[in-house]
Amino acid sequence: MEMKRSGLKARDMAYIALMAALMAVCSWISIPAVVEFTMQTFAVFAALGILGGRRALIAVCVYLLMGAVGLPVFAGFNGGVSALLGPTGGYLVGFAAMALVYWLIVSLAGEGRWARAAALAAALAVCYAFGTAWFVIVYTRQAGAVSVMTALGWCVFPFIIPDLVKMALALLLTERVARYVR
Repeated sequence: MEMKRSGLKARDMAYIALMAALMAVCSWISIPAVVEFTMQTFAVFAALGILGGRRALIAVCVYLLMGAVGLPVFAGFNGGVSALLGPTGGYLVGFAAMALVYWLIVSLAGEGRWARAAALAAALAVCYAFGTAWFVIVYTRQAGAVSVMTALGWCVFPFIIPDLVKMALALLLTERVARYVR
């Protein structure tokens, strides 16, 4: 019987595991503000920039699976399927969509600084859209109707500037680190 190779080397798997762990640790780092936010998206941006779309997608899936089986890897030391299926679970699942969008844009536009920045911005927009749609559906089922604008006001608008700052920091970091990883 012949075994097929996945195309991932031991080094790739180590980097993927490291980035999944970084996502967990960054989800626990909470920065107080008017609306408290975590460094979770920074870790996703860093994974995308350092690992590229394919390996970052795998790292995000590993992270989500760790949380799904109950490990407390999500914000607030939460875990379990209920965290993924709750009102804000769409933003977590949206991380996988971010990786897909980033992978697609970078494969089409190249890996230049501006292409990567545009890919990260588009990926974040997709995560916001996916997470907000999910939030509206789940919140409406659990607590009553909520408008898209209200959901955006609660879940997106307060996070745009912090997420853009995290994106810029991740871009700076990845320019210095990615050449050693690839």
